[in-house]
Amino acid sequence: QVQLVESGGGLVQAGGSLRLSCAASGRTFSSVTMAWFRQAPGNEREFVAAINWNGGNTYYADSVKGRFTISRDNAKNTVYLQMNSLKPEDTAVYICAAQARGLDSKAYEYRYWGQGTQVTVSS
Repeated sequence: QVQLVESGGGLVQAGGSLRLSCAASGRTFSSVTMAWFRQAPGNEREFVAAINWNGGNTYYADSVKGRFTISRDNAKNTVYLQMNSLKPEDTAVYICAAQARGLDSKAYEYRYWGQGTQVTVSS
């Protein structure tokens, strides 16, 4: 079992930056793939980024590539999402997820989910 708690969301102007954190507890954090998804009102949950168990491999959605960076600190049981050059279309609830297999962008592959943190980008 893995429990996930996100933090770091908020209101930011277009072009600004935010760093999200996801603290994990429970099962051995360092053995799981971690990912960020996002969901805007009326939209389906959308993959943002994923990172493998040791941070050696990452995978990004085309819409955030070059602007967002996912990283993890296994000593702190935490995964991060650094978001730069934010756009109004990045506005969504950002949700942390975990699963025991490899990098994947499909939400149904992820077994554990956090509650999410709201990110709002004003124009």
